Amino acid sequence: MLTISGIEELKAHAGEDVGVSSWHEVTQAEVDAFADATGDHQWIHVDPERARATPFGGTIAHGYYTLALAARFLEELLRVDGAALMVNYGLNRVRFPSTMPVGGRVRMGLRLGTVEDAPGGVLMAAELTFEREGGEKPVCVAESLVRVYET
Repeated sequence: MLTISGIEELKAHAGEDVGVSSWHEVTQAEVDAFADATGDHQWIHVDPERARATPFGGTIAHGYYTLALAARFLEELLRVDGAALMVNYGLNRVRFPSTMPVGGRVRMGLRLGTVEDAPGGVLMAAELTFEREGGEKPVCVAESLVRVYET
């Protein structure tokens, strides 16, 4: 974990690779809970028997489920001491180049992008790359924007 002390130090780390999270197993129970929370019950996500007959050989996670794991992984990779609060501001260019099979493992790489002054603090861009274990392509690539407010 990279622990940063304050906004000025965060600015000094702009453009740096932070690292890669630990692996997380994607379970059918988690994908089913995500389907219930979002109302997206498309069978490729929630019907293992039917999904076995597809080229994927089983159910796959929702792309947005994978993206939502960013919160879990960011907690593991980055801490900004001296910040009053960090909130999602938005996303730029989100892509899902590959599928995430249920039962597989995923992890996230984090690279800090720009850190620009904004009212009450800064706007930090972060490059997120989600990879599945044994996969050739990432399952998700996104630029996340986070407002970091000063204390």
